[in-house]
Amino acid sequence: MEQPPRLARLPTGEAPCAVPSPHDSFHDLGFARADTGRAARTGDAEVIYGAGKTAEQVVALITALRAAHPDHPALVTRADGDIRSAVVAAFAQSEVDDEARSVAVGHFPAAVGRVCVVSAGTSDAAVAAEAAFTARVFGAGVSSIRDVGVAGVHRLLAVRDVLDSADCLVVVAGMDGALPSAVGGLTGVPLIAVPTSVGYGASFGGLAALLAMLNSCAPGVAVCNIDNGFGAGVFAARVARRAGDQQSARRAHSPVPEVSS
Repeated sequence: MEQPPRLARLPTGEAPCAVPSPHDSFHDLGFARADTGRAARTGDAEVIYGAGKTAEQVVALITALRAAHPDHPALVTRADGDIRSAVVAAFAQSEVDDEARSVAVGHFPAAVGRVCVVSAGTSDAAVAAEAAFTARVFGAGVSSIRDVGVAGVHRLLAVRDVLDSADCLVVVAGMDGALPSAVGGLTGVPLIAVPTSVGYGASFGGLAALLAMLNSCAPGVAVCNIDNGFGAGVFAARVARRAGDQQSARRAHSPVPEVSS
């Protein structure tokens, strides 16, 4: 069931009239209302959070979103094994990332811009993988650097050139949450930090890392919620896409150098 058309605002004294708008549309499935107008409003289609949903519900939501946005892949995050298996069985164009606990249906867009996902330790891999997979679905090229935590800072220094080549960085760390500050002191690339719930008792399930990142003395560091690789991936992809578009525009308008004979 589609939402009724909204009423247009007209000058005082005139009766309002119904004006359908793709920005306002949704599909009522009974158990959920798929926001089929989100892509028109933001440029990115709605994403399905798999936790707490049945496999049948997820398949129904994907079907609705794909019908509304055939050019946008439908992404499911925090999808357990049953959901991932059901999606692969129901849709031919499926790509699964078990480490990211995510699955996407449909062709990914051509990559624009470059995101680099940096993680402190192997225990942070699931959150880092979610960020990387999400950024790919949202149209950015992605590279990953793993296990470069501050306990061995020489590992980070060895990849400094890779950090500088990105349009946006996602830096994932648990425990003391120090890695984003270290990275932010080495490069001026926009950086989104993601604290993870990895750590012993006084890490308080990622709260210690979150507070450390919020108090970073390195400028240009933004922070996502604990374990929110998805949110970081979306943010980074949008930054990278905009940067990539601007670089393409500059190249298109730059004069072609003359070649002397």
